[in-house]
Amino acid sequence: MHIVLYQPEIPANTGNVVRLCAVTGCHLHLIRPLGFNTDDRQLKRAGLDYWNLLDIDYWDDICDLFAAYKENPKFFLTSKAAKGYTEVRYDPESLLVFGRETSGLPDWMHEEFPEQCLRIPMIPDPKARCLNLSNAVAVVVYEAFRQQPDFGGLSFTPTFHAGKLNSQYE
Repeated sequence: MHIVLYQPEIPANTGNVVRLCAVTGCHLHLIRPLGFNTDDRQLKRAGLDYWNLLDIDYWDDICDLFAAYKENPKFFLTSKAAKGYTEVRYDPESLLVFGRETSGLPDWMHEEFPEQCLRIPMIPDPKARCLNLSNAVAVVVYEAFRQQPDFGGLSFTPTFHAGKLNSQYE
């Protein structure tokens, strides 16, 4: 699975997605410009000690990413879509594209890929614009894995032993 963050702005959100990608084996793609420096303390803190487990690429142009992964199914998560994120079948190599925290995906993506634009349901109130970026990524990623045989190889086996979590922060 490939997670694409289009010009993310908030380091803590990206750090949370880093951690999600690390524990699920998703490949993370960050599209520049980023709204923060990759050395940002909040970004590193949110990603904790998971950075070494991460498969990450940086792109200057999302069209270059699309050209490199032209055969991969693409899904665009947006509050402007009518189709639900559970109404499609995800492939293990799907690109899940998420927009900026303040402005979402650019209009041209909605226009070029209308059938691949998906929405997470929310209350019908204009004041409730959208979910937090990292929460939205988690919702969709786990639905995509749920659809895969054997949950895409993710394990339900606990990662702790004798009541202690495996962490450098113990």
